[in-house]
Amino acid sequence: MERGATVEISLGNLAFNLRKLKKKIGSRGFIAVVKADAYGHGATEVARKLDSLGVQHFGVAFLNEAIQLREAGIKKEILVFFDQDISPEIINYRLTPVINSLSYARALSRLAKRHSTRIGCHVNIDTGMGRMGLNGSNLDSQLDRILSLEGLYVKGIMSHFSDADLEDRGFALEQVERFKRIRNSIGKKLKDCFFHMANSAALLCLKDAYFDAVRPGLILYGVNPYSKEEFRPVMTVKSPVLSIRRLKKGTPVSYGRTFITIRDSRVGVIPLGYADGFFRRSSNRVEFLVKGIRVPVIGRVCMDLTLIDLTNVRGVKEGDWVTIVGRQDKEEITAIELAEKTQTIAYEVLTSLGRLNRRVFI
Repeated sequence: MERGATVEISLGNLAFNLRKLKKKIGSRGFIAVVKADAYGHGATEVARKLDSLGVQHFGVAFLNEAIQLREAGIKKEILVFFDQDISPEIINYRLTPVINSLSYARALSRLAKRHSTRIGCHVNIDTGMGRMGLNGSNLDSQLDRILSLEGLYVKGIMSHFSDADLEDRGFALEQVERFKRIRNSIGKKLKDCFFHMANSAALLCLKDAYFDAVRPGLILYGVNPYSKEEFRPVMTVKSPVLSIRRLKKGTPVSYGRTFITIRDSRVGVIPLGYADGFFRRSSNRVEFLVKGIRVPVIGRVCMDLTLIDLTNVRGVKEGDWVTIVGRQDKEEITAIELAEKTQTIAYEVLTSLGRLNRRVFI
């Protein structure tokens, strides 16, 4: 038995979510965000599937992620959102860097001139995130300077919402209006340039933010904390029962004795711990599914093991599957539920469990 969990990735559910999202946006561009190893789902396999379904643009955070996709055979445009590296690999792999500062634009221009070529790029405008992108009162001047640089041609203008789930709709609308003003100001100077801002939340809840293209991430993987609209989760996480122990009433369980059995109990040991991306703060807080029944995690999550109370479930044997995220019969545990019970967000659940455990694509 191997340590950790098996992470099942349903490429069929991914395709379903893509079709549903593309239907919402009509003829607009679709930039599939596959950074952080496709949110833990496996960037290479996910991108290949999306590529086969007609996705024309992909988005990653750093250069090495983009190179991985190129070497996996992805030939469509790949935007690199954050990397500030001035590397010939941008040219060699035909990547599309996102410019977040005038200094980076100048450095890219020098790179292009050294190689006697032109580099297509997108420009990020900070409309309220405060993280990366051009900002300040002289945006028009900064953009004019970028447009005048040799060796560069601007293919797109983008921005990013500061509130990923748009809980503060008022501020999100302010960001949209700022971006509209920028588009109206510079749009006439740029031919064949598309503007994009909408993340998953905006795609579902803020049509004003669609512009020329959208950039869905989380919702593409079937996780929807934004609305009641149904998508299909792409990731299922499960692990086998390693051992079953019988403990007397009053027996402490795991480190720190944070759980004491209140009855004679059957306790299952699962070969999944915080070293495998299952958070220690899940201790005594979350539930798993066994034979379609919810069972509590008891005691502290260990580095390599987690314990569950099987007392109420009949017929469980060593080797039986336990579902950490996913559905069994009529019951389901979602990444959102796991996140809420551990005071985090679904993004962290997916990237942690998906990155550190073996994947199976179905």
